[in-house]
Parts: sequence; C-alpha cells; structure tokens
Amino acid sequence: MKKILFVASEGVPFVKTGGLADVVGSLPKYIDKEHYDVRVFLPKYACMKQNMKDKMEYVTHFYMDYNWQNMYVGILEAVEDGVHYYFIDNEYYFSGDKVYNDSPVYEIERYAYFCKAVLSALPILDFRPDLIHCHDWQTGLIPVYLKERFQGSDFFRGIKSVITIHNLKFQGKWDVRTVKNLTGLPEYYFSPDKLEAYKDANLLKGGIVFADAVTTVSNTYAEEIKTPFYGEGLDGLLRARSHDLRGIVNGIDYGTFDPATDSHILHPYNAVNFRKEKVKNKKALQEELGLRVDEKKMMIGIVSRLTDQKGLDLIAYIMDELCQDDIQLVVLGTGEERYENMFRHFDWKYSEKVSANIYYSDELSHKIYASCDAFLMPSLFEPCGLSQLMALRYGTIPIVRETGGLKDTVQPYNEFEGTGTGFSFSNYNAHEMLRTVRYAQQIYYDRKREWNKIVDRAMAVDFSWKVSAGKYQEMYDWLIGY
Repeated sequence: MKKILFVASEGVPFVKTGGLADVVGSLPKYIDKEHYDVRVFLPKYACMKQNMKDKMEYVTHFYMDYNWQNMYVGILEAVEDGVHYYFIDNEYYFSGDKVYNDSPVYEIERYAYFCKAVLSALPILDFRPDLIHCHDWQTGLIPVYLKERFQGSDFFRGIKSVITIHNLKFQGKWDVRTVKNLTGLPEYYFSPDKLEAYKDANLLKGGIVFADAVTTVSNTYAEEIKTPFYGEGLDGLLRARSHDLRGIVNGIDYGTFDPATDSHILHPYNAVNFRKEKVKNKKALQEELGLRVDEKKMMIGIVSRLTDQKGLDLIAYIMDELCQDDIQLVVLGTGEERYENMFRHFDWKYSEKVSANIYYSDELSHKIYASCDAFLMPSLFEPCGLSQLMALRYGTIPIVRETGGLKDTVQPYNEFEGTGTGFSFSNYNAHEMLRTVRYAQQIYYDRKREWNKIVDRAMAVDFSWKVSAGKYQEMYDWLIGY
C-alpha cells in the first residue's frame, strides 16, 4: 500500500474559496483505495462551518520551535467520504472570519508555520507517507524543509514530494531577511538557485526547486508558464525543470455535477431528454431573475470571480454592442468593484436582457449551468478552469479563449467536419470574442439541429476525476518507484 499525503490551504467540504479546494477535496476520493492510502492535511480555520468542525476529533497536541518561540500545534482528525483528514489547530494563526488575510507577511508566517507543523506531526501520528503532494505556494516550504532539517531523521529520509501549481500568479513573496527569520532556514537557502527571486524570498519558487516533480493543471498551461508572458518571473526555472514538469487536467466531481440528479435545479435532465427538459430550467430562471420569459431566446451565462484574469475587460468593451443582439446574459459572482458596477449598470440599462447577481450562491450557479444555452469564459489566462467543465457536463456550450485548460478541454466547433464541443477564439481581443459569440448565436438560431449535436458531444465528454486520478497515480508510481 503506497501512502500519499495531500497538504493544502483549503479543501472541500471543509473549507473553500476557489478551485483549489475542489481539487483537494475531490481527487483523493478517486484515487484507487486498494493500492493507495491517501490522507489530507488542512489548517483548522475558525471560519469553517460549525457542522464541519463538529466532525473533527481531537488527537493530540505538542509544542514546536517556530519563529523563535515555542508554538502550540493541535492535531484533529475527521473521516469524510472515506478519506482521512487531519487538521492543524492554532488560534493565533487560523482565527479570523475569513480564510486568507490581506497581509502578505502574516500569510507567509502562518503558512510557513503550517508546513513545519505538518511535518512535525507525522511521526506523532505514526503516518509515514511515501510521497507528499503539496498544493500552491502555501505548502511550498514542505519540499524545502524535507531536504533541510527533516532529512537527518530515518523517518523522513526518502520521502518524495510533488508540488502542483494551481495558479502561478500567487507565489508567497517577501523580503529575504524576514522570511529567513521566520522559517529558520540558513542563509545558504536564499540564493537565486533556491528561494531567492528578484531580491525577495519566494516560497513557491522554493517548492519548485526542491520538489521531486512539478505538476500544473493542464497541458497547455504547463507549456505557457515556460514563457515570459505567463511565467510570472519563474519561466526560466520552469524551463530548467521541464523534464519534471507535467500538466494533468483537473476533473469535476460527477456525483455533485450531474443534471440528472442535481437537487438545485427544478427540472432534471440527461443527454437523452435535454431537448425537452433543459428549456424548462431556462424558463424558470428567466422568471426567477425577472428576465423576459421566452424559451427561444439564447441565454448566455457567466459564473466567475470578477477580476482581470477572467477577461472581463473584453466583455466591458463590447457590452453595449452585445446587448443589441437577441440574447439574454446572466452573471453571477463578486470581485473587483469596477466589474461589479459595470454589470450592475448594464442590468439597469438593459433590465430585460441582463441579470447581474453580484454575490455568490452555489444553488444559483447550478441553475445557471442547467438553464443557459452558452457559457462565456474569455480568460486572459486560465491554468485549468472548472466552470467550462461544469458547463459541458450540463450541455451548456462554452465560448472560451484558447488559453491554458480552456484550450485543452473545449474542442472548437467545425461546421465542415461536424465536430467540436464549444466555440473558441485565440487573440485577446474584444471584437474577436464578439464575432465568436455571434457565430455561436447564428448556429443556435439558424441551425438548431447542429447546435443540439454540439450539446450531444459536450455531454458525452468525460472530465470526471476518474481520468485525472489515473494520471496522478502513474506519476506517484514513477516517483515512489515500486
């Protein structure tokens, strides 16, 4: 039995702010239990829902030397969906009413503490993983500590590590002196071939340098991050590690996202009866959101963080033009104030056509996936993206920009060959996007049978975790070597 430990800053169902949590919560469930014992370590945040905290049982606590003090480390555990979870408890670092904090130096301090606490807890729990799978910069010090202070003990010798980059934009950077003081790492580790990057200490860089393998969440993104445009200053290092770098596309949980059994939607449907049933969800949503009820009108959905990364400046640029078309647009999400206000403005200006829902609701997101005809996602960059996978699953045709995981998962429609599961455009250009949306409208209105065939193909593709889990297992076996 191979032992794998996931370490991350968030994971469903315990705590979620973004797609990272979906990966950490879903992937372990799909890894073959006969051959792998997979466990997960998360921080115990005070802001977790009470019903989740109630599932945790106290295991033990100890004190460890950190940041020149003797720090408390509590360990709790819970079993959820057959997966064993451990939690690091420390009031000073994990209290507060939200998961992440606005102070970068405090973030680095608490996640450095978390990395050291996880490694220190393993011998006490008597769980020795063959491989530690780290996620994003918050766990970047684990491969570093494994090679540094923990290497001297028999327990830790030979443990492999992998780091998965979910979004290269976030790296955990601060000045060298502070980070050296916090982490207790010797001077030797803060050189340009290790943790130092452009005069700062960089925790993600440390993870990439010291891990035995590096993965990211799609093949295209794995190639893109070796270039200066997408590489966020680390492209040189990623080119140097390209033999150890691979892209594995995320999956989605097909149990949670299934139009045939989804409790959030009024009219369940499947690949056989969607022509009759899907449209009933559209009419119900039009009514709920105060849009004109018309089942024939093309409805486009956006469920997104409202930030630059998501290509919303393109949408802002052509919004007036788009609203002249015979469409409806339903938006759900929160983010930068200018985009929140932009969508509110168009909701006011074109109230029969645009519904801006500037908040987040899991239930409404499912209704949007189930009701809309198309789903717009024109990202500037997108490591993997989960929304387009959910849209495909619900037969809601993605209109995407060809970048990262969007390029890997949405096959552009080809009217001559009768292939494709969506529509895509390549340049980051507002009118190229608008042309693509209008091409999709043309197929929707004038060639309905063709449109329905695209829906058939979209609902037939398999982006469940089962496929991705198989690829992760291959990598684990290759690294562990038996």
